[in-house]
Amino acid sequence: MENVRIRTTQNVEIEYQLASLGDRVLATLLDYLFFFAYLIIIGIITSIAGIGNNWGPGLSMAVFLPILLYSLVCETFFQGRSFGKMVLKIQVVKLDGTPPHFSNYLLRWALTLIDSVVSFGIVAILSIIINGKGQRLGDMAAGTTVIRLKQKNTIHDTILKTIDPGYIPVFKEATYLTDHDVSIIKEVLEFSKKSNNQSAILKLAQKIKQTLGVNTDLTDIQFLETIIADYNHLYSEK
Repeated sequence: MENVRIRTTQNVEIEYQLASLGDRVLATLLDYLFFFAYLIIIGIITSIAGIGNNWGPGLSMAVFLPILLYSLVCETFFQGRSFGKMVLKIQVVKLDGTPPHFSNYLLRWALTLIDSVVSFGIVAILSIIINGKGQRLGDMAAGTTVIRLKQKNTIHDTILKTIDPGYIPVFKEATYLTDHDVSIIKEVLEFSKKSNNQSAILKLAQKIKQTLGVNTDLTDIQFLETIIADYNHLYSEK
């Protein structure tokens, strides 16, 4: 499985697993299954209403517009995921680490006509295989790709840690942090330790010290691990 390196807004490179071609094709097929179910429901409703297959231009437009705009609307409101992507646990992200904007999703959606519709998916498949970053033409234009979401199945994979009942927090300022802050600290710290990225650890520690207004003689790694432990202990007391 290919990986891609994405530089986060904290200026740290993190490696993510690219969604496989099979994941993306299956997600698309699941979306098509959703379309099929939607059309069956519409058919039943129009049959009950006595319209049958005699759809005028207005009704046809109203029925097919949701299908036409499906991927654009889903990715915009569900953080880069359609229903098929949700099932497969894959997501659209930007390669520069910033959150995708509507303009990025719009470019991906607009080029779907070339990627998938006109070429029956051949252009999209060839682009993903050749590109090396899991990008079809729409992704190349939008600066995006599709990654597998990390499954958080164990306590080790979350911000929560098992803390000794007698643990005494060192930095009570840790309560100023949010779950999102601590999640980023834990993710960057673990990745930086594995890659021996001392510069990233130093920058992160300095940023947290500045944010919380604390000073310490602990090493940067000890400080960050203590902040995580303190947050978990203080959070458990709420």
